[in-house]
Amino acid sequence: MAVSLSVNGKSYSVDVPPQVPLLWVLRDVVGLTGTKFGCGMALCGACTVHVNGVAQRSCVLPVGAVKGPVTTIEGLSASGNHPLQKAWIAANVPQCGYCQSGQIMQAASLLARNPKPSDADIDAAMAGNICRCGTYTRIRAAIKDAAGVKS
Repeated sequence: MAVSLSVNGKSYSVDVPPQVPLLWVLRDVVGLTGTKFGCGMALCGACTVHVNGVAQRSCVLPVGAVKGPVTTIEGLSASGNHPLQKAWIAANVPQCGYCQSGQIMQAASLLARNPKPSDADIDAAMAGNICRCGTYTRIRAAIKDAAGVKS
């Protein structure tokens, strides 16, 4: 069965069952591997993408349920110069780097809703994204830097 998707501004028609998780369509069919598999149960946030500008866990979202454009980490900025990506580098956030695309996509969704978040706002928005390396302090600092909020 063909499913139509808009991903990072490009249209795709993918021949997959509608119950296949969006994550696997993005990685295995479309070829965008920046979105990672973490837990497969929407608990860790490594698979976070935007659907209609809202952060969604792609590992449990059936592709047939996707209504609206999808943005992955590859679509956040073609050149990697999104303010969050630059702030992530400046704050030396990544260690292993595995969770970073999901962290950045969750943070981008937060900043779209709340361009000047407090520490409490950041902590609440990012609570569902796990960093196994424990770089939470640097993640918060990078989000504040990208938002232009003084620490």
